[in-house]
Amino acid sequence: MQQQMGVRDQALSARGAARRLRGLSRAHKDAALGSIATELLEAEAAISEANQKDLQAAHAAGLSPAMIDRLEMGPKALRATVEGVRYVMTLPDPVGSRREMQRLQNGLLVGRERIPLGVIAMIYESRPNVTVDAAALCLKSGNACLLRGGKEAFHTNIALGRVIERALSLAGVPSSAVQIVPATDRAGIGELLSLTGLIDLAIPRGGEGLIRYVHEVARVPTVEHFKGVCHLYVDEDADLDLALRLVENSKLQRPGVCNALECLLVHRDIAPRFAPLLETLPGLELRACARMLPMLGAASPAGLDEWGVEYLAPVLGVKMVDDLESALDHVSEYGSNHTEAICTRNYERAERWVREVDASCVVVNASTRFNDGGQLGLGAEIGISTSKLHAYGPMGLESLTTEKWVVLGSGQVRA
Repeated sequence: MQQQMGVRDQALSARGAARRLRGLSRAHKDAALGSIATELLEAEAAISEANQKDLQAAHAAGLSPAMIDRLEMGPKALRATVEGVRYVMTLPDPVGSRREMQRLQNGLLVGRERIPLGVIAMIYESRPNVTVDAAALCLKSGNACLLRGGKEAFHTNIALGRVIERALSLAGVPSSAVQIVPATDRAGIGELLSLTGLIDLAIPRGGEGLIRYVHEVARVPTVEHFKGVCHLYVDEDADLDLALRLVENSKLQRPGVCNALECLLVHRDIAPRFAPLLETLPGLELRACARMLPMLGAASPAGLDEWGVEYLAPVLGVKMVDDLESALDHVSEYGSNHTEAICTRNYERAERWVREVDASCVVVNASTRFNDGGQLGLGAEIGISTSKLHAYGPMGLESLTTEKWVVLGSGQVRA
């Protein structure tokens, strides 16, 4: 039925559901999440069949391996997604928590209470797991959501939406709390993003082109990150074996994701020793600066326009820098405020990196791949924001809420 509604009608329906969600207890919301998890597993065959249609179309259309990797929703991926839903059930409910309650001189007790945002519009490409992750996080935080996935995952998203709708109904929650927006053209996005007064926040998640389009046309508040140009700086005091493991995990575990490493900065003093180690990593294509190129026999020269590129492939830019200051300058110029890492045994330089790098996640002696809601203890994330309003970094439950003032009195009137 929801598929036959216009976008505005869906938003109106979601608005009504958001009103109901504000009054749900944590137990009721967790029961609804449990229902979603159960129904998803029971519908595994139907979801897999729908996903195969999307995968076949993706291969026929010549989509990149990175896009196809994000699109896959087989039994293993579905079970991992369901575990994410169950993990969200275990998280504290931020809604209703109060802080900074204080008694004023006039006897009023005032403070702040955390509340849902209202109606969230998710606009995303591939990644059908986002459909479930967003539904779980929005439901737990008391928000209704409109989910507009890309045409690449159309059949999978419709199948997931039907399962979630059924699960909500079984749990006594309005099925309009989670709705799939079936329109897959840009006009549908524009209409959705024009619904001021109905949509409280739009969160785009996908390629740079989609996110810039949303940023340009939206009349409702948005958060976004345009791309993930993540750096690792290998300091003069780095453990080189550790640095190599960080490069391998950050770049090669899943090259097509936004927290994958894209540019390696190497201190000049350790470059001659570290360069041969880099060439032991199988399947990695290196694009090196003029100073690194003689040390890397199989590397290609990097053009000036390659710094700041998000490859989303097993390709890595490599640049020699003179010192920490040079590394910080490079990150400041070419970084995307996503994830920036340093490998060093020097405490002062590590602390300076943490203090001076402007990124949603700053990492010391660990992989860039940890900038992920699940890895940081948030549960299934709804996205990673590199804009500082309304959130910065992976967006979990608390990022989907705001605060209102609560004033408790006993008959006070203002003089």
